[in-house]
Amino acid sequence: MIRITPRIEIDESEIELSFVRASGPGGQNVNKVATAVQLRFDVARSPSLPDDVRARLAAKAGNRLTRDGILVIEARRHRTQERNRADAIERLVEMIRAAATPPRPRRKTKPTRASRERRVEVKRRRSGTKRLRGKVRGDE
Repeated sequence: MIRITPRIEIDESEIELSFVRASGPGGQNVNKVATAVQLRFDVARSPSLPDDVRARLAAKAGNRLTRDGILVIEARRHRTQERNRADAIERLVEMIRAAATPPRPRRKTKPTRASRERRVEVKRRRSGTKRLRGKVRGDE
């Protein structure tokens, strides 16, 4: 079990890891060894996630979420499989933690009197500038 918050734990069987060859510099090591990790986590069907967290995670995941609701995280920063595996799991945990904290409700505020007056003043100046651009009448 991977503990995310006191309320949320994910069973390791829900996470699918596959190892692929990394791109970029590294010479013979990159060409021979599959050190990059591709982590797949089914957000849509995970029994470990509460519905509100699932919805926020799907929104935060963006293009890392497939149409089927599977979150894909790729880790290739390190030279070893084990460190990339730990990095991918840590990134998943951080994403779920961020989704687990609900956003603060926005408090409605009114514009101050001074800011309303500034806005009207700017509009008045702009209006005057545009009025001066009017058509010029010739001597007819």
